[in-house]
Parts: sequence; C-alpha cells; structure tokens
Amino acid sequence: MKYILPITLLTLLTLTGCASITSESMQPVDVSAKSAQGKNLSEVDCTLRNEKGEWDVKAPNTVSVRKAAGNLIVKCKKAGHPDGKLSAISRAGAGMYGNLIFGGGVGALIDHNKGTAYNYPSKLPVVMGQKVVVDRRTSK
Repeated sequence: MKYILPITLLTLLTLTGCASITSESMQPVDVSAKSAQGKNLSEVDCTLRNEKGEWDVKAPNTVSVRKAAGNLIVKCKKAGHPDGKLSAISRAGAGMYGNLIFGGGVGALIDHNKGTAYNYPSKLPVVMGQKVVVDRRTSK
C-alpha cells in the first residue's frame, strides 16, 4: 500500500508531455513569393524569425523552423521589388489540449517551453510590397 502513491505519481508523470512525445520541435514550412501583380518569383531572400531562432531561405523553398508559442515572422527581399512581410500565427496543437485534459499542467508547461505544443501554417505565401497574415485556423 505504501507504494501506491509513488507509482501513481510516476504513472502521471509518464503520461504528461504528450506533444513532446508525439510532436517534433521542428516544423517544415513552404515559403513562396509573388510580386504585387501576382507573378511567382524565384531567388527571393527570406528570413524567418521567432523567439527560438532565425532561418534564412531562398524562396520558393522549404525550411525547417523551431516551433514556438510566438508567431513566425517572415521578411523577404528581392531587387526591383518592395520588401514582403508575413506573420504566421502560432496555434496550439492537439497535444497541448491532451495535456490539459489528461496530463495536467506539468505536461502543458513542458510542451509550451519546448515549443512542441504549437504549429504554424505549412504554406507561407509572401506577397512583395504587402504585409500578409497567415493563420491555419482560417486557412482552407
């Protein structure tokens, strides 16, 4: 009987952190760029940034970024075009809700700090000369 409490606590700890177990801390995103007139552009220099790091890519291309609670900011430059800016909204994934329901606050806190609880939209279509907001909640 004296081992029931430690075993129960150990079991609860192993069940927390669902997103850490089922999700990666990195997420691939597709960065593309168009002119203000809608023409696809190539060899566009883009920088993606959030509180976990910064990544450079030549669009169109795919780059893996570290997931975080904060939005992913994308800034693109190409000679002859005004700069393009995009904000990709970070949204909590199913693992975070599973933590809150089944694992309690400990797992949610771990996943929040690691960034594994969050996801960005997978497509980041930058339009040169504009500020674009992309949210996977409203994307179809």
